[in-house]
Amino acid sequence: MVARLVIAAPSSGAGKTTVATGLMAAFAGRGLAVSPHKVGPDYIDPGYHALATGRPGRNLDAYMCGTELVAPLFAHGARGCDLAVVEGVMGLYDGAAGQGELASTAQVAKLLRAPVVLVVDASSQSRSVAALVHGFASWDPEVRLGGVILNKVATDRHEALLREALEESGVPVLGVLRRAPAVATPSRHLGLVPVAERQAQAVEAVAAQAEQVRAGCDLEALLALARSAPELRVEPWSAEAGERLHAGGSVVPTRSAPAERLPATGPVVAVAGGAAFTFSYAEHTELLRAAGAEVVTFDPLRDEALPEGTRGLVIGGGFPEVYGDELSANEPLRKAVADLAASGAPVAAECAGLLYLARSLDGRPMCGVLDADARMSSRLTLGYRDAVAVSDSVLAAAGTRMRGHEFHRTVIEPGAGPLAAWGLRQPEPRVEGFVQGGVHASYVHTHWAGAPAAAARFVERCG
Repeated sequence: MVARLVIAAPSSGAGKTTVATGLMAAFAGRGLAVSPHKVGPDYIDPGYHALATGRPGRNLDAYMCGTELVAPLFAHGARGCDLAVVEGVMGLYDGAAGQGELASTAQVAKLLRAPVVLVVDASSQSRSVAALVHGFASWDPEVRLGGVILNKVATDRHEALLREALEESGVPVLGVLRRAPAVATPSRHLGLVPVAERQAQAVEAVAAQAEQVRAGCDLEALLALARSAPELRVEPWSAEAGERLHAGGSVVPTRSAPAERLPATGPVVAVAGGAAFTFSYAEHTELLRAAGAEVVTFDPLRDEALPEGTRGLVIGGGFPEVYGDELSANEPLRKAVADLAASGAPVAAECAGLLYLARSLDGRPMCGVLDADARMSSRLTLGYRDAVAVSDSVLAAAGTRMRGHEFHRTVIEPGAGPLAAWGLRQPEPRVEGFVQGGVHASYVHTHWAGAPAAAARFVERCG
């Protein structure tokens, strides 16, 4: 039994991240063990959540992992905690485009049987706030809207008008927050600037968010609401859980038997980290270790060699376009990566990793593993992807179906190699990515908890 709250909003930009992170930090400051979660594929917000709580920020993505894994993944992350705070995505009822409630905050709240607190940007309204809240509270009777936090309230008079209006809605006001520049977090082309790039300032911002929440919210009422959540009967997800493959190739997790473990002294899998490669899910490392790998993190901005004994390489997402000069200047590491790929060792690269493996990025030399060039673009590519493996690779057999997500403002030319990684159906049919020897490189981010055989297959090929 874990007390839990979902922090939602009518739309993006209302202040969910500020409120959720502030609540996490405020409750952690009171000595509670707080488990942080984020609905959807977001990589950046969980970094701030981790800073606020001292625990890994974990994603709950019903599209990429399947609805059946949302509660188990939540239970895995929240094990042993006093309270879990789940930050929603976009508006409360917004989910995967054209697929109803799938992957929405509302769906996740229902799967977790968790009460919802609605963060409302009240900056340009007074009595209308009651109609807004009434609509969100009544839209889906299975969603329990337990309270409202009013954000960006201008004055005491403004607050009084809002509270008076909301008395008619029957939804309690659990907090009122004024505008506060100190809690702001800078943004750029893909959202907030990650914690790893502004550690000291991020610590200050989270502290300011906690103080704002402590001053403006009824923490006792919020905690009581969280504790009113009913028991969630579910077996926590485990990286050691077995997996099997459908005849059609899609991966389906099962809990009937533990996965076969490699010896403790398994192959070294190097995982890129540091400021340029901040996009990763905690479950990926857990799955690699469960499959027997020794996972070692390295920083391509600073380390001139791969970790000793590296037999496999994972390069996730991030911002190589921001650090292009530094990445290009690290010639010894670029050569080490190229040599490892040329040896046939398994290399899994997503988005930023794809750009790093290219011949060049905005004209600056990269690793040269792929016969392709990347550049920044003004166009944002964003959305869930239903992917089918086109070629046998270190992650999947041809025909394997996996779900993923694209999020970038770069393009790579060509967009696919002679052996493509994925066939995609949306937004239009196309092939994408590169399979070359032991290399699997693609723009598509995947969540391996939804396809645990990928990690096991990767480690097996590390030999």
